[in-house]
Amino acid sequence: MGFWTFLEGLLLFANAFAILNEDRFLSRRGWTLAEMSRGRRNTLKGQVIGLIHACQFLRLPLILFNIIIIVIKLFSG
Repeated sequence: MGFWTFLEGLLLFANAFAILNEDRFLSRRGWTLAEMSRGRRNTLKGQVIGLIHACQFLRLPLILFNIIIIVIKLFSG
């Protein structure tokens, strides 16, 4: 497994977190920002909620990274 494959995997995970809908998916399981603001920021669940919302907040850079990866893959094969 090369470094490039590792970066592609991280990008796929970031894409997966970015498309999670808070109303349809996260609120049913209690994974909202309101849940995190109750003082549970240091728990594993709080850290995952923070990561999900960070990925959702940074959608524009994520789109740019996806475009860059697609162009590189088109030219490199």
